[in-house]
Amino acid sequence: MYELAERLVREGRLSAPEYLALLTRCDDSTWFFLRHEAVRTAQERFGCAIFVRGLIEISSYCRNDCHYCGLRRSNRRAERYRLSPEQILATCEAGFEAGFRTFVLQGGEDPWWSDEWLVPLVKEIHRRWPEAAITLSLGERSETSYRALHEAGAARYLLRHEAADRSLYEQLHPAEMSHAGRLACIEQLKAIGFQTGMGMMVGAPGQRVEHLVEDLLLLERIEPQMIGIGPFLPHRDTPYGAEPAGDLRLTLLLLAILRLRFPQALIPSTTALATLHPEGRLQGILSGANVVMPNLSPESVRSKYAIYDGKASSGAEAAEGLRLLAEELRGIGYGIDFSRGDYQR
Repeated sequence: MYELAERLVREGRLSAPEYLALLTRCDDSTWFFLRHEAVRTAQERFGCAIFVRGLIEISSYCRNDCHYCGLRRSNRRAERYRLSPEQILATCEAGFEAGFRTFVLQGGEDPWWSDEWLVPLVKEIHRRWPEAAITLSLGERSETSYRALHEAGAARYLLRHEAADRSLYEQLHPAEMSHAGRLACIEQLKAIGFQTGMGMMVGAPGQRVEHLVEDLLLLERIEPQMIGIGPFLPHRDTPYGAEPAGDLRLTLLLLAILRLRFPQALIPSTTALATLHPEGRLQGILSGANVVMPNLSPESVRSKYAIYDGKASSGAEAAEGLRLLAEELRGIGYGIDFSRGDYQR
């Protein structure tokens, strides 16, 4: 396995059988080697600074019924909320004053957020804070909508593909959601000019290591500018509520592989990692991640955006915990970078 790892470091890619071997038979020394090399690669590109993005969770309503997500429409116990445009603008203002230069507007696929409301909001954010990057993570929309949002000032869009394998995607999602449709949206986003983000859960119910290899190959084909992965975490009020969480070690291994394969990518150390393990966020950075997204959302709604149980949204995961985050990063030799941190090939 060490020879495969060395070749990945040297050449930047492996074949599908070699990825499979590395993911299934990686010993401890190879695991540590890959993570070390991933950190070295990230530091060569980005230095010892971690980009911070201000996460604003704008709505917990969702029209979809994904089998793993606590926001699924059939979850009658979910606490629903929807931030108003005025609340979002006030949150952006507070975030800008705190130093943030990227705002990530994330939410369920809430039909209320039509282009009639969303496009003027994006325009206003861009008008008030033109030096700040606007990232959207609002699910599948029409190509016309994506284009209008891009023209309004949104620069980035996060839309995880969730599963490259069609049968696994269909197992995780309701029948009305289309695997081909999801991939078509991602292709549209790239063609329009968005810095585009993809990603998947690690350890999702029904997922095999072979599926993760397919994910790697799909990412190689599309070459997104941002790649977000995290461990599967169950929510008690979903069909998969009794399933075990994803594996931390495998998630960190995949992060390292992704950094070595995509040295220029923006790769977050996700909230799911911080939720799975107290040092999960830092371990993600020590596997090659270079982005964190503290929560800017009003404190009154953070617990309601419950996509999985126990979601970390306080302390260093929250915007008001920036000092704690800075201390934690300093402890592993890193600092905060508030700049836009745009993708550069």
